[in-house]
Amino acid sequence: MSEAIPTSPHVGLFVTCLVDLTRPSVGFATLKLLELAGCQVSVPVMQTCCGQPAYNSGDRSDTRDIAKQVIETFEEFDYIVAPSGSCGGMISHHYLDLFKDDDTWEERAKNLANKTFELIVFLSDVIKTNKINGLCKTTATYHDSCSGLRELSIKDQPREFLKNINGLKLVEGKKSEVCCGFGGLFCVKYPDISEKMLDEKVDDILQTETEMVLGGDLGCLMNIAGRLTRRGFEKEVRHIAEVLADMTHGPGIAAPEKTEA
Repeated sequence: MSEAIPTSPHVGLFVTCLVDLTRPSVGFATLKLLELAGCQVSVPVMQTCCGQPAYNSGDRSDTRDIAKQVIETFEEFDYIVAPSGSCGGMISHHYLDLFKDDDTWEERAKNLANKTFELIVFLSDVIKTNKINGLCKTTATYHDSCSGLRELSIKDQPREFLKNINGLKLVEGKKSEVCCGFGGLFCVKYPDISEKMLDEKVDDILQTETEMVLGGDLGCLMNIAGRLTRRGFEKEVRHIAEVLADMTHGPGIAAPEKTEA
């Protein structure tokens, strides 16, 4: 029997490095969505990176130190929520592996993992909110990130929420589930392979003839937006949280700031 959900759960918002440094609007949109769903939200100032870059490069020692900081910072909350399948998956799936030889930290990592969720999964499957609606008159296609889709089983949840956005028409790409080539350090280690994968993804997006690209992981979206720009295509790229929170007044990812004439 599952544990009862608190009436007004206290959520620790894990902002993520990319959101903090490159796209704060995603953090504000996430905060708005959580509050609309009835959550109390705190953003701990002591939070750091989830440790995934160090983990992927094989630096387990530094990753454990980072993970301990995350655990100590967030274990007091009812839930920890991240607007990223990549970071959410790191905390909920890989922290346990880091501490499998340390009973005390393994237990603390397990407790945190059990209450760590990616934003859309949390809103859909945990809180089960019906308070998300908005207006966005455009056509859009959705990119399924590898971490979200394959590690956290995020597929139908974002699409169900997008159905409640007035004016938005979702057009599926034939390769919506195919990797964009980012993969964290993968694009650094294997740039030629990454670029080919990215071009195939961009070609698939262009074939949808939509005005907007949506997704749940900022790394993927930055990768796609950057390539679209370099190839000369103007297409709005956004994190799904921005659309669901009705916060699309600013420029899309990799787009220039709008200036008044």
